[in-house]
Parts: sequence; C-alpha cells; structure tokens
Amino acid sequence: MLVIRSIEDAKALEGTEVGLSDWAVIDQHRVDQFAEATADHQWIHVDTERAKREMPDGKTIAHGYLTLALIPALTGKFVEFENLARAINFGLNKVRFYAPVPVGSRLRGRATVLQARKRAGALLLTSEVRIEVEGHKKPACVAETLGMYFFDE
Repeated sequence: MLVIRSIEDAKALEGTEVGLSDWAVIDQHRVDQFAEATADHQWIHVDTERAKREMPDGKTIAHGYLTLALIPALTGKFVEFENLARAINFGLNKVRFYAPVPVGSRLRGRATVLQARKRAGALLLTSEVRIEVEGHKKPACVAETLGMYFFDE
C-alpha cells in the first residue's frame, strides 16, 4: 500500500497506477437493494424472468450508478493517508459506462493518479478509476474522480 503524508507525496504519484482491487461479485440481491435505495426499478435490473427472455445474455444487469457507487469500496485500500484530518468526495469530472455488468459478474477497480494539486489548503487528488468486468475486454465504467484531503497541521 502506498502512503501519502503530504501534497508533495501525492504529486510524486502523478501518472502512476496506485492499485488493483480484489474481485467483487455483483449478485441480484445487491442490485435489488440498490433499486430499492434509488427507486430505480427498471426491469433490466430487477425482473429476472423477463431478462431471461429479452436480455442478450438472459440476465439482469447492474445499474450504471451502482457500478459507479462501488468505486470507494473497490479502491479504498489503495493508498493510506497519514496525518489526515478529513477527506471528502469532491465529485467527478467525467464518467462513461462502456459495458453492461450482468448479474453474477465479478468486478474490480484499477486506479491511476492523474493530478495532485493544492486547493483551499488541502490536497485535491484527481484519479482515473476503471471498473473492469472479469472476462470482458471493455471496462464497465471509467470515471475521473476528485477527492479533497485535509492534513493535520
């Protein structure tokens, strides 16, 4: 695991892949829970019987936003921050969903630091996160994430 103690440490990682996660299974229960939490009950996500008849692989697929929401869980152990007072999600610059995630698939995250800058007394870290589906060439999702990290003085 990489350790970041300062903005300078983060700048030294620009252009570096900082981690590749373990695989995580996307099961129907997780998709159904996400549908409940977001009120997005589109049949391609939750109707397994209809999906058997009408979907190309005969399976429901995960919500794109579920795939996106898994980024913190998949990448959370890539870098350790020392002397950190707090961290906040600052948003996203760009997100693209390139391939569906069929239920039963395994996903993993891969992250690269794009830019580290000082902003408002904190580290603004811009990273590219690729969510890969096991056995597929195209990533399910590529997102440019922004995090603000405030170090203890």
